[in-house]
Amino acid sequence: MVLKRSPPSFPDPWSEPGEEEIRREKARAREIRQTTWWKRRLARGRCHYCGRAFPPRELTMDHVVPLARGGKSTRGNLVPCCKECNTSKKQLLPIEWEEHLRRLRTS
Repeated sequence: MVLKRSPPSFPDPWSEPGEEEIRREKARAREIRQTTWWKRRLARGRCHYCGRAFPPRELTMDHVVPLARGGKSTRGNLVPCCKECNTSKKQLLPIEWEEHLRRLRTS
C-alpha cells in the first residue's frame, strides 16, 4: 500500500493577517522601540519619507509594509518618519506611496 502525502500548506500571501498576528507584530514593534538600534535611528532625526530634519521625539515608527497589509515588525520594515508623512501614508504599500507622491508633484 502506497500512502500519498498531501502537499504542505502555505499561508495565502494575499490574505489579510488576523488580529492575533497583528497583536504579536505590534508587541514586537514595542520591543524594538526599546533597542539601541531604534534609538540610533531616531537620533539621526530624519524622516525616512520626506527627508526633513526633526527632533527625535517628533518622529514616529512606521512599518514600510503596513501590518494590515502583511508587513512584519523587523528592522528592514521599520523606519522613523514624521507624523505628517505617517498620517498621509496610512496603509499604503511602498509602490502605492510612491504613486501618491508622484501625483502630488505633478499637480
